[in-house]
Amino acid sequence: MIYNLLPAQIEFLKIPHKYSLDVAVYQGGYGSGKTFSGSLIGILLAMKYPGIRGLVGAETYPLVRDTTLVQYLEHLDNMGFLPGYHYTFKTGEGKMKFYNGSEILFRHLKEPEKLKSLNLGFVELEEMSQVPESTFKMLLSRLRQKNIWGKKFQYRLFGHTNPESSKGWMYKYFVEKKLKNYRLILAPTTQNIFLSTDYVENMKNLYDEEYYRINVLGEFGDYSSGLVVKNFNDKNIANLHYQPDLTLHLTWDFNVDPISCILAHITDNKIFYFDEFILENSSTQAAIETILHKYPAHKGNIIVNGDASGDNRSTQSEVSNYIIIRNALKQHYPNNKIKFDLRPFNPPIKNRIAAFNSMICNHNKERRILIDPKCEKLLFNIYNLKYKEGSDIVDVPSYSQIKTDKNLKFLEHPFDAASYLAEFYFPIK
Repeated sequence: MIYNLLPAQIEFLKIPHKYSLDVAVYQGGYGSGKTFSGSLIGILLAMKYPGIRGLVGAETYPLVRDTTLVQYLEHLDNMGFLPGYHYTFKTGEGKMKFYNGSEILFRHLKEPEKLKSLNLGFVELEEMSQVPESTFKMLLSRLRQKNIWGKKFQYRLFGHTNPESSKGWMYKYFVEKKLKNYRLILAPTTQNIFLSTDYVENMKNLYDEEYYRINVLGEFGDYSSGLVVKNFNDKNIANLHYQPDLTLHLTWDFNVDPISCILAHITDNKIFYFDEFILENSSTQAAIETILHKYPAHKGNIIVNGDASGDNRSTQSEVSNYIIIRNALKQHYPNNKIKFDLRPFNPPIKNRIAAFNSMICNHNKERRILIDPKCEKLLFNIYNLKYKEGSDIVDVPSYSQIKTDKNLKFLEHPFDAASYLAEFYFPIK
């Protein structure tokens, strides 16, 4: 059977470079041929490279079974008359076996540790935007199968998805980093010539402009919608330089996993966040020692800011977090002036958010917060920390969500550390 493929599908199928690994995502709207294209690539790879092992995965097995597998079987039924396309599928094992020795495994990705022993030639991800970054990176490391048949092949990880609901890891890898072997293929539903004009026109009438742009045209959304931090853009990002003669601010949020400290300089009307220390499973003592190791020769004053509750006794010590910090600073910088600018109690989070946002961009379009790109976790918060839908409550990840995606544990705490500083010196009056 010969398929008439759409331009985006042809682009997805071909590899335009000679790198040993190709990572591609087919991002499109409803009816844009996403699953159709991915399953076709999987079958063609299985037939081209005898003995190759592929993995087709999604967050849940029903999604793999009812969507991707169905499309694989439909393709294979259409190709049944062609020589070499004979296969068997064992439902209990979730394994498709081809007569040339190739096999494709169909799995859910809820327990990625169970996939760590696999040696794979290719990986296909259904609804790639739902897959955690940690799982994506782990699967990249599984692309290590040796080709015993002597043929050279390029390892491939390819996915298909609607756009992300926030500026997450896919945006980072496929838009911001611009890696030469990472490809983003945009596939608007409107380009699918096999759909009726009534189908597309109906969606245009049914959806609002933003929803249509994302879920039909396959474009990136307005990622500021629902975000805690408003009006942030590239003008708030700059390569900043630590100044050893200026006052150094250390602003803290105390949490075991992670503990957060962000370093800043402040002028009369601006904050410059130039470095961050976001440590997993750590302590206040370990965090301050790490900071002192990186900045051993500061000459100016030092001011400590942050969470007012840090003056309470630490769960790891009989003394408060700030006494631990004071002792370490005094010992390391005996001649520096050290000061603690802290509220007697923490202000409402709404106050901190309002103060931070007014510094990001005020009504006069002045941007008075600058952040260095190496403050990755703070930027992650700015791009992803949201309110619960329809409310003014910050949507903090649950334990079960963090267990699925460990990156989520970095939401909230770095922003808290940064916003304590903004609210202390530049409160909304």
